Amino acid sequence: MRNSPWFRPALIVTAVVAWLLLSGVGGAFFGKLSGQQSYDAASFLPKSAESTKEAAQRAAFTTVNDIPAIVLLDNVTSPAQVVELNQVMAAAYASPIGGGRTVGDVVDGKPIIVPSADGTAIIAIVNLPFAQAFAQDGNAFVGPEVVDAIRAAWANSAHPSGGDFYVTGPLGIFADSFALFGGIDGILLVVAGLVVLIILLVVYRSPVLPLYVLATAGAALSAAGLVVYWLSRSGALSFNGQSQGIMSILVVGATTDYSLLLVARYREELRRIESPYTAMKRAWRRSLAPIVASAITVMLCLLTLLVSDLASNQSLGPVSAIGIFFALLAALTLLPGLLLLGGARARWVFWPRFPAFHPEDVDRVDTLGAVEEHAGIWGRVSRTVATHPRRTWMIAAVGLAVAAAFLPTFKAGGVGDDQQFLQKTESLDGLKIYTAHFPAGQTSPIEITAAAGAVDAVIAAVKGVDGIVSVTALTPSLLAGMPATGVEAPVVVNGRVAINAVTQVNSSSQAATDLIKVVRDAAKGADPTALVGGTAATNLDTNKTTDRDLRVIVPLVLLVILIVLTILLRAVVAPLIIVAANVLSFAATLGVSAIVFNHVFHHPGSSTAVPLFGFVFLVALGVDYSIFLMSRAREEALRRGTREGIRRALAVTGGVITSAGVVLAATFGSLAVLPILFLVQIAFIVAFGVLLDTLVVRTLLIPGIIHDLGNKAWWPWVGRIPADEPVENLPETVKA
Repeated sequence: MRNSPWFRPALIVTAVVAWLLLSGVGGAFFGKLSGQQSYDAASFLPKSAESTKEAAQRAAFTTVNDIPAIVLLDNVTSPAQVVELNQVMAAAYASPIGGGRTVGDVVDGKPIIVPSADGTAIIAIVNLPFAQAFAQDGNAFVGPEVVDAIRAAWANSAHPSGGDFYVTGPLGIFADSFALFGGIDGILLVVAGLVVLIILLVVYRSPVLPLYVLATAGAALSAAGLVVYWLSRSGALSFNGQSQGIMSILVVGATTDYSLLLVARYREELRRIESPYTAMKRAWRRSLAPIVASAITVMLCLLTLLVSDLASNQSLGPVSAIGIFFALLAALTLLPGLLLLGGARARWVFWPRFPAFHPEDVDRVDTLGAVEEHAGIWGRVSRTVATHPRRTWMIAAVGLAVAAAFLPTFKAGGVGDDQQFLQKTESLDGLKIYTAHFPAGQTSPIEITAAAGAVDAVIAAVKGVDGIVSVTALTPSLLAGMPATGVEAPVVVNGRVAINAVTQVNSSSQAATDLIKVVRDAAKGADPTALVGGTAATNLDTNKTTDRDLRVIVPLVLLVILIVLTILLRAVVAPLIIVAANVLSFAATLGVSAIVFNHVFHHPGSSTAVPLFGFVFLVALGVDYSIFLMSRAREEALRRGTREGIRRALAVTGGVITSAGVVLAATFGSLAVLPILFLVQIAFIVAFGVLLDTLVVRTLLIPGIIHDLGNKAWWPWVGRIPADEPVENLPETVKA
């Protein structure tokens, strides 16, 4: 059958049709992924976190666990405005949301109206149970629907007495965050697709090949979306819009990288082989090892996130690894099928610049000089590196070290939820006005549970902390939602008492997170068994858990990369050089990022997750280009020696690797179109770092060191590498 003339065309058509069917089914489910997202940060923490333990104890006091929306009316000048606000809230509560329900059906009780002390503002506190806030209503969440209904009620009312209206508080911030993330997939895919299309048009100078590559990426993304959807639906993993967006970027970038490498090798073989089938067969086999090694490295590095103590990180690893797997599968099966659809005339896909077959080139192997001459600028780079290898790599290393010296100025202590948006939002604008009229932490107090016998001591200790407005033990009246009456004894459950501490600062701010450290010390000083939880404590525990993950995952990622490189290159020295070079590159990237974030963008700081995600993405993806370079260098070194091998590899792969780096940097850079601090910073770190790896590490640092070391780079398995021969003594043409 394999020798039959119909077998290969039938196999190709079958593969393409199978991918088209999979893409059609997967595309439909990819659109439903937003309905499977989770945003409850507290559920991501491990059970060992103090805020998680406190929440478990507090559940014994009340089954109510609400996330409040603060409906704020500012510039209040007449009693009529209070009446109008009540009318707006009544209309909002009667507003339908989904499933035949109204806002009043899902919220907890009636709105609590509270005037400010200065009489110029009034708030209505709407409490929505956490279970409802994060419940899915089709492809939406109930929490944002409630906020939208309240805002719509105000917009549709007359409110002739005026005033400035805002919906803020934790639920308002969540709704605005969801609105920004709601379009993440469509925006990112459109921007990334356009960027990749433009770059590929420049690289290939063909209108057909870029469409094939994008179609391959789209098929991989659809297949990945199908698998992720069913895993999330079954409860095997949870993810949020951020994870979904990052997966999309990774799939598009990785598929394009693998496609660039395969197409470049295929074009190279078409000049020596007349049959497109045979040329693809040889190109596929010679590209298989570096592409598979690259994909495995990225997948394993992403899967190290499974050892994270944060459930959000644990799910991001498998979600992204699934995406990389389908990127690999599509690049090795669908793309070859598309490229061979023309059969014996398959060269048409390169129109208008067809790679012509030259019979005289079948057995000819060009001299090093001819290879470097044909490679253009990359040939000149290769000769420059070979002329002064030690000077080249030392200058590159010193430059990276200077940039890395700014690493200590990188501010990764965390930022508050109120600093995560880089554009104006109603919730953040309202929050600023709210804090001018009310104690900012009133709606989300610090939650403390302590031993009943130590309640007075704990209250006194916490009251003494600067920034605490009031401290109250929960009594029967308070738990019933009524004001405290007289002197009531606190409720005692299992020998524990629940205490609320109101802060002067907003509970979602970084200042509140820092305050938790002091409150915990004070509470534990009075009662070693005291537990401190709440929104700010959850943020602090998230930061602490991320710091722990950074210390554990970074060495694990480096070990994974070292093992994969050792197996691929059959050496120890070269993999150690590559790993060390990528660590130096990452440090330099963070150093430059610190300068840009602090002095150019004037960012308030960075999330503690930024260095972790930046490291995993950048090191895992950046090592790809060293894999592409060094796998070709070993292939050439087995025939010609290390020094000529690295020169040929640098000259031949320079164009395709640089193109791949530019594509990946531009793809990740598209994350910056979303006005979210975390994504903008990740976009810059990965984009800049990938370009640094492509243009400095892979171009100057590693080739310079390998050329300087010669065959020692392949220790301890050096026996198969021939001794280096002076380039000037090589014959003009060597028969294969």
